[in-house]
Amino acid sequence: MDSSPDKFHDECAVFGIHGHREAANFTYLGLYALQHRGQESSGIVSSDGRNFHVEKGMGLVADIFGKKDIRRLHGDKAIGHNRYSTAGERVLNNVQPLTVNFALGNLAVAHNGNLTNASMLRSELEAYGSIFQSNSDTETIIHLMAHSRGETLLERVTEALSLVRGAYSLVMLTDHDLIAARDPYGFRPLCLGQFQDAWVVASETCAFDLMEARFVRDVEPGEIMVINDSGVTSHHPFTLPDTPAKCVFEYVYFARPDSRIFGDHAVYPVRKTLGRQLAQEAYVHADVVIPVPDSGVPAAMGYAEGSGIPFEIGLTRNHYVGRTFIEPEQAIRHFGVKLKLNVVPDVLNGRRVVVVDDSLVRGTTSQKIIRMIRNAGATEVHLRISSPPTVSPCFYGIDTPTQKELIGFGHSVEEIRRYVTADSLHYLSLEGMLNAVPGRNDHYCHACFSEQYPIALTKAEEIQLGLFETPDAGKANSAATGTRPTVV
Repeated sequence: MDSSPDKFHDECAVFGIHGHREAANFTYLGLYALQHRGQESSGIVSSDGRNFHVEKGMGLVADIFGKKDIRRLHGDKAIGHNRYSTAGERVLNNVQPLTVNFALGNLAVAHNGNLTNASMLRSELEAYGSIFQSNSDTETIIHLMAHSRGETLLERVTEALSLVRGAYSLVMLTDHDLIAARDPYGFRPLCLGQFQDAWVVASETCAFDLMEARFVRDVEPGEIMVINDSGVTSHHPFTLPDTPAKCVFEYVYFARPDSRIFGDHAVYPVRKTLGRQLAQEAYVHADVVIPVPDSGVPAAMGYAEGSGIPFEIGLTRNHYVGRTFIEPEQAIRHFGVKLKLNVVPDVLNGRRVVVVDDSLVRGTTSQKIIRMIRNAGATEVHLRISSPPTVSPCFYGIDTPTQKELIGFGHSVEEIRRYVTADSLHYLSLEGMLNAVPGRNDHYCHACFSEQYPIALTKAEEIQLGLFETPDAGKANSAATGTRPTVV
């Protein structure tokens, strides 16, 4: 069985709260609501104004934190993090928030995103004597703050963030302050809310809903927000780019459908709009439209509405499958997929079926799903994808395969159709996707679909990211990504 995942891995989630006596409890709830953004590890750091209290581990939120663990997290302020590694190994040392004690006191940092120049900065810092405890690029920010000569914490944060390149949505905790910061391009979502007299910060608003907090506004691109007993103060120390670069894949797949992101726009209706647009571009005569659950459901509903073809649930998902499982000694074809998904024969037998999914990365899972649907008696299977072909890796916080592993790179749609064994295959066009998302369509990063990267990579960064084999190579390393990216 090919165990390689056929979806982009989730990024990370951050959460912070200031001014509530049950800060750790609410951080736990916030991370629970944001579990979809990272299932590898989780951590919480709280402060009582004098000391930090830390609990973290590998696994899911509910498996790491028990009542006794939460009781040990004293204080009225806390930050938390769910992780799926985009940089650094999968080891406990890399579990965030990362904590240190430096000249200005205790500091904890949690980060969603990826820094394109982290390795270069790390080498320079090590040359000046820094000792790193993790492989995470988040620790680079901490060392930059420690090396800064700024007199205040805000000055040190500003100086450190002025030196990094790439994507970051950060929460930081000190003995007295909660700090939130977002990169000038605004790649990753980050929002501010209020719960009673407390202030909360989270990657998505679904974390606010669970605790019944009120959404206030986004943390703006390039903003550093300081929250303490005096309230919230906003700082904008960075020059903003001409256009922001919000990750369009947040709308396609990553964000929870009940969240509101990037200026208080609801995710769910956007995904339905993507499906309706797909129906306009790629209608086919069929008897039923079914989603690949769960992420394909809203787009499939939109496709059904746009095409007039009935929507049905033809695949059911087992929601209780863990990250690992024991396979039987006797091989069962497509065991991994069948454990997570199963067909509903009464919906499929004798029918022409449209299958809607949000993305197609390697194609291995789609191939197995289509075979399952045919075995259930479907007479035709037409695959529709509510995003364009993924042709290039992301350098801004999504753990994507190398370019050669992406089926959309170097293969025609017809070649992919034959591989997944569908009767027809259509992707949503790039133009159609950008017309379906809110706001100006030039305000999004869509590099994974177009190879147009918003931030120009330096030669050293291209080497670090695997685009060149050596500083003198001078040509693309096809084993890594195949082509040199285009800079917008």
